[in-house]
Amino acid sequence: MLVAGLLAVLSASAAAGMRIALPLLILGLLRSDELWSNVPVLSNFDPKVVLTVLTSWSLFELFGSKSLLGQRTLQAIELVFSPFVGALMGITVVNITRLEIPPIWLIGLVGGLLALVLKLVQVGWFFRLRGLPIWMVCLEDVLCICLVFFALKAPEQGGLIAIFLLWLAVRSSQEWRRWYLEKKKLPIDR
Repeated sequence: MLVAGLLAVLSASAAAGMRIALPLLILGLLRSDELWSNVPVLSNFDPKVVLTVLTSWSLFELFGSKSLLGQRTLQAIELVFSPFVGALMGITVVNITRLEIPPIWLIGLVGGLLALVLKLVQVGWFFRLRGLPIWMVCLEDVLCICLVFFALKAPEQGGLIAIFLLWLAVRSSQEWRRWYLEKKKLPIDR
């Protein structure tokens, strides 16, 4: 049960590394009986206000990410907030699954770091490719939604997908380093 819970935390945090409002909205709608009562910060606000804000921002994430200006805006905002949302998603999954993990702050830290790493890689690809292709953005939206579903319904599969995404992030950073070193060796044309 503990391993499945940790994999669920990774899955939910990986979803927060892709989008920030969409995973929270889906999590709240899937738990419609409780809405956001298990989410540490959002439980302090009126559920109608939270629903309105998350729905509005999710629509911007879904439709604004299809243009270059929208991608640039989302990358900047999500880079700042993804560690916070990743930590919230991790802690929320622990609260929902009723896991007894004493250092809850450690779960939040791991979730936040995973979300930050995935978002940093995405921002890196955004600037290297000068904008993400539309197929990649659509795939990211679908994967984000699936990871939230997997976190609650099939944590083993969701956690394995999150670990695979972390592996891809590490491989990407190695590729960027190699690309940078090769670019640095080339003489400057005059």
